[in-house]
Amino acid sequence: MTGVLQSIMDGFWSEDIWLPPNTTWKEIAPGSSEEIHYSNSKHLYIPIPLAFLMLVLRYCLEHYWFAPVGISLGIKSYRSKKAPPNTVLEKSYSLHKKLNHKQIQGLAKQLDWTERKVERWLRLRRSQDKPSTLVKFCENAWRCLYYLCSFIFGLVVLWDKPWLWNINECWFTYPHQSVEAGMWWHYIISLTFYWSLCFSQFFDVKRKDFWQMFIHHIATIVLMSFSWVTNLHRIGSLVLIVHDCADIFLEAAKMAKYSGYQKICDAIFAIFTVLWIATRLGVYPFWIIRSTSIEAPKIVPMFPAYYIFNGLLILLLVLHIFWTYLILKIAYNSLNAGQMEGDIRSSSSNYSTDSKSQ
Repeated sequence: MTGVLQSIMDGFWSEDIWLPPNTTWKEIAPGSSEEIHYSNSKHLYIPIPLAFLMLVLRYCLEHYWFAPVGISLGIKSYRSKKAPPNTVLEKSYSLHKKLNHKQIQGLAKQLDWTERKVERWLRLRRSQDKPSTLVKFCENAWRCLYYLCSFIFGLVVLWDKPWLWNINECWFTYPHQSVEAGMWWHYIISLTFYWSLCFSQFFDVKRKDFWQMFIHHIATIVLMSFSWVTNLHRIGSLVLIVHDCADIFLEAAKMAKYSGYQKICDAIFAIFTVLWIATRLGVYPFWIIRSTSIEAPKIVPMFPAYYIFNGLLILLLVLHIFWTYLILKIAYNSLNAGQMEGDIRSSSSNYSTDSKSQ
């Protein structure tokens, strides 16, 4: 059995798949060169336990910093009304989140209530499951702080790197390229953050694009891991910095909205929209993907893993196009309404009596 597993592992990690022609794992192994510090694939395990520490840090910041700030801005930490205790309705609600008209009629007869009273109880009960405005504010504040710090740190790390100014430097001398300390930390912290999002997404504010976001997080982790294992960390660092830029303003716009500063929200959202389109549909495809798809094959011999890596980059672009549609939809509604209407990514109510997403 051990021999079979070893054969499978040898086949999976075949140099013909993962590395450029005439390159071996020994050549790019950590410690194989005194001049070049190659990436260590074992370090990809480090962000997983760190993700739980990051979640603890997030909890502390949200409860002891962001929440007090939100409350000082007038954001309520509670819901105005709660559904009165009712064993029959609670049991029915726990079994069926969506109740049809016949079920409501049956409950009304069982409790000797009017149908309208049952529907009102269900609306109140459902509202209890929705996160408060303060919870949403704290979540956005955490992400805004992370993206801001990540973008600044990434910019500092890359500022003196030649591939920031000439993307072809990502391919010259490849795969024999060093991972410097700043680059190492940028990768590890970024992977830690995306692993923490994978874990926390099931407990955070539910969004309409839940599965798209989950795919995005997994694709980002796989993409970064691919680039780390195959020494494509230079292009990976550029992908990270391009993605962090616009997200700062998205989270800041949501914070302003939840705080009641609508005009500030609209202004920040306008900046975000311009930055998003410029970076995600401009810089990303026409600078990064163009380089990986057109320029790189002219400089580096292609290999199977590289096509997978480039496919993941294109997958992210597809997600960007989907989210751009949502952003432009918000912008269109905002122009008609005179302000940014809601958070289009939030989960809408299942009851027809609720007029808009929360």
